[in-house]
Amino acid sequence: MGKLDDIENHAKASLAATLDRGDSHDGKGSLKGAEPHVGRSELSNVIPPDDGYEGKHRWDPSATWTTEEEKAVIRKTDIWLLSWLCVMFFGLQLDRGNLANALADKFLDDLNLSRDDLNNGNTIQLVAFLTAEFPVQFLTKRYGFRYVLPAMMFAWGTVSWAQAWIHDRTGFYVTRALIGACEGGFIPGAILYATYFYTSSELSTRLAVFWSTLNVARVISALLAAGILKMRGIGGHPGWFWLFLLEGLLTVLLAFISFIYLPASPTNTKSILFRNPWYTERQEVIMVNRILRDDPAKGLTLINEPATWQDVKATWTDKSLWGLFFIGLIAYIPATPVQGYLTLTLRDLGFTDSFDINMLTIPSAALQIITMLILARSSKYFNERTFHCFIGEFWVMPLLIALITLPDGGREWGRYSLVTLISGYPYFHPIVTSWISENTFDVKKRAIAAATYNVIVQVGSLIGSQIYRDYQKPYYKIGNTTLVSISALALITFVTQRFVLVRLNKKKEDQWDKMSRDERLAYQNDVAARELDGNKRLDFRFVY
Repeated sequence: MGKLDDIENHAKASLAATLDRGDSHDGKGSLKGAEPHVGRSELSNVIPPDDGYEGKHRWDPSATWTTEEEKAVIRKTDIWLLSWLCVMFFGLQLDRGNLANALADKFLDDLNLSRDDLNNGNTIQLVAFLTAEFPVQFLTKRYGFRYVLPAMMFAWGTVSWAQAWIHDRTGFYVTRALIGACEGGFIPGAILYATYFYTSSELSTRLAVFWSTLNVARVISALLAAGILKMRGIGGHPGWFWLFLLEGLLTVLLAFISFIYLPASPTNTKSILFRNPWYTERQEVIMVNRILRDDPAKGLTLINEPATWQDVKATWTDKSLWGLFFIGLIAYIPATPVQGYLTLTLRDLGFTDSFDINMLTIPSAALQIITMLILARSSKYFNERTFHCFIGEFWVMPLLIALITLPDGGREWGRYSLVTLISGYPYFHPIVTSWISENTFDVKKRAIAAATYNVIVQVGSLIGSQIYRDYQKPYYKIGNTTLVSISALALITFVTQRFVLVRLNKKKEDQWDKMSRDERLAYQNDVAARELDGNKRLDFRFVY
């Protein structure tokens, strides 16, 4: 059957299904499907999936299901997929963040490193991380997520346990570079993987859960470090030696399990661990059709279809994404040095015992889990992104001002409270990531956009890691003044980005309103132009 025949039959079946459900009217007296509609979720009537789409055998435009059935599918996906992605992300954060725990065990003194050396090491790690981002996206699109993601996990876990034997500045720099290179691209790859199982309205909340794992890892790693660092002297090694070794070996074990656990796609969930599919045939029909009705573009690109440099060019020249990319550069900087220097700041404030220091980092991690989930849930409920991110950004500014104005000397618990509140700010990264995904209409472009955004976020982290310098300690007032200015710029950027997207939508609406009904139908049935233009189409609307 040809593509145009698919479109015609799909439209007829969709209209029939709408009539069968008894909701044939859109509230304005016209039949759904009989009049062209706008918005990504309204385009499934005119965009059937590609013949090579892995879920094509489950595609049924006339399929219907109950709310309870869909909830059962989502619940099963949360249990089997999301939970394991969180475990993998836990392994990422465990090996990426255990350096902060090691600092409580005289790591810098043992290797004769300064804090500027630490900054340089973090910079090297981030540069290597950035370098790997785009190659990894090409690899995941070519060979599949179920193979590439566990392979990356095995690689960084191996480097992590091997760094236990470093003994000088050179070894520190080399292992930082290798860990960064092995981890780069994992996060956007895992996010893109999740988009094949969740609708856009579900994604931001799931990503908030995903990033909550970062803070869960901070809590668990702090607890682990509190005990493991007490092993200092065993075998003649410092506590941080055992920290790197044991946590790295744990990640390698998780990587092996991931190889035999992850599914290839929603309709191919069998593996060595699962001889039977996760979903019944009925549930696969629900999964495929609910995903395609929310975002029909997912059916136009195979899960293993390689991205091209043309996709990169299309992404980087998309003006609707530029503001979001700039947000990624600056919005997270204000909290970055405060979080990164938390253990060292506690030592500067007079807390010397490694156990106490690691325990004192837990409240900020727990706070951020709560604030992030509340913010993501609210964003989903109100279907709003800009002002929720604005709240998350604004949270940090008065706290930084308080740190600047707090008199020098004493007040250790007051300063601790402020840095804890800053480190626990409502992390809006999941909302922005989902926002970018919703505003792209091509899956390959979405992969490039996610990687680009993540690279830019890491560049922001690189900038943030250099703001606190040795000469500013222990109160870093110069650095905090800089952070306040960057926070103000980020707030302005959020408002500007919303204004830009509103104007882009308005221009599309004006052109759309000038077209006749027949012109709109012909326009929507132009499949070749749609795949070429993506989110530039007049019937696509940007969300904000």
